This record gives sequence, C-alpha cells and structure tokens, in this order.
Amino acid sequence: MLKIGIIAGTTRPNRRVTTVANWFLDIAKVRTDVAWELVDIDAYKLPNLDEPLPPSMKKYAHDHTKKWADKVASLDGYVFVTPEYNHSYSGSLKNAIDFVYHEWTNKAAGFVSYGTTGGVRAVEHLRGVMAELQIADVRAHVSLSLYSDFVNFSEFKPAETHKAQVNILLDQLIAWSGALQGLREKVAKAA
Repeated sequence: MLKIGIIAGTTRPNRRVTTVANWFLDIAKVRTDVAWELVDIDAYKLPNLDEPLPPSMKKYAHDHTKKWADKVASLDGYVFVTPEYNHSYSGSLKNAIDFVYHEWTNKAAGFVSYGTTGGVRAVEHLRGVMAELQIADVRAHVSLSLYSDFVNFSEFKPAETHKAQVNILLDQLIAWSGALQGLREKVAKAA
C-alpha cells in the first residue's frame, strides 16, 4: 500500500496550515487504497540547516536530521500544503526540504496552496525545487483564496468546488506515486 504524507509547510505562530491540511486529509481518507499521514514540519523542530556535509552525501550528523530523513524516506509521495509568503513558500518549508536529498527522490508530489492570489506563486517556486530533487510533481493543484475560502482572512471555509480539484490531484498523485514505486525499488537494488 502506498503511503503519502500531507506536509504542513509552515511553522509560523497562528498558522492555518494544519486546518487546511486536515481538510485535505479528510477528503483523501475516502481513498482506502493509500495510507495517509499528516506530517507537520513544526513537530520536527528543525533548526536552520546545521548539517556539516551536503545532504546528497547522506551522512547526517544530527539526530533531528536522522529523524526527519526517516520520515521523508518512509513516504511514497507528498502533498505540500503551503501558504504564500512574499510571492513564495515559507522559509521553514525550504529549510525542511533542504535537510535531506535522497529520501525525496523518485517520488511524486502535489500541492495545496493558499494566499491572496491562491498561493500560486509559492507552488511555482516549489515546482523548480521538486525538479532538482527528482520529485515528479503532478499538474493538478488546489489553490485556495484568502478572500473567498477564509472568513475575515482567518476562518477556513473552503468552497465546495474545491473537493473536485482535490480528487483530480489525488488521482494524479496516486497514479504517479505507484508508477514511481518500481523505479525506487530498482534504485534500491542497485545501491
């Protein structure tokens, strides 16, 4: 069974990312052919990147990195849930991504974003990072507006039409995660 992590991508106080991530998870859990897990980067308390060697060497010095590496490696695909900050995604998500390398590769990712313009610029930036990490990102993207999906910019009340977008994203993500499973097994045998 595939295991897909829904990554809550900010550590900011008073954040709404876990509310949005749990909304997505509630829709995703209808699909019983996949194991879903909410992965909150805040729970890992990662400092600013403090590994002395590049993550591509996979020689981690710190326990917090090893714990994070084990979590990322345990997943077959990802849904990054991210707000948009200053036309990009959060520094804490960038930091979490940069801690490891091989644990990300040959997997698939989808995106759920929110902001005044639906968080689309955050996802544009994430797509470039995914390419460098050898993560296949799916085309479908759930974009939520602070104007129409949040009451007074704070209480999350998504439009019903977003459920259809979520299901398209899930169709693509599950298919790609499954297709890449064989590649991951081939790479693991060659190592």
